[in-house]
Amino acid sequence: MKNTLRIANLSLLILFPIAWFAPLLRAALLPIFGLDEISVISGLQSLWGSDVFLALVVTAFAIFAPYLKTIGLALIHFELLKPKVLPVLGYLGKLAMADIFLIALYVVVVKGAGRVTVEGGWGLYLFTACVLISIFVSIFTARDMKSDR
Repeated sequence: MKNTLRIANLSLLILFPIAWFAPLLRAALLPIFGLDEISVISGLQSLWGSDVFLALVVTAFAIFAPYLKTIGLALIHFELLKPKVLPVLGYLGKLAMADIFLIALYVVVVKGAGRVTVEGGWGLYLFTACVLISIFVSIFTARDMKSDR
């Protein structure tokens, strides 16, 4: 079980950056003009130009929180960090999940606008899967640490 958790967690170090650059959404004002792809990174670039505070919040939730959690879990798996920090790492994962909720909320709001076409991209599913895998890895790591005592 430990090796499976290590492999799953270490794979997130590669999958998260892919998810950040992958298309989360495809959106267009009218369907006849084609769809523009929006990724976490392109969305952040746009935010930095218009709302720095929101850009900082989204950067923390979408990039730093999940990646720090993944690194923290790797350090625990390789016994370089004490398991006492697992609750803190769990909160980091919940912050990243909040980001997915916000993206889903934007899709619902924009689809209700009428003339706007919005489609989920494969990056949305990849990012969601990464966050969920991270949550499950932390849950099973906590269980594994309790059984070792």
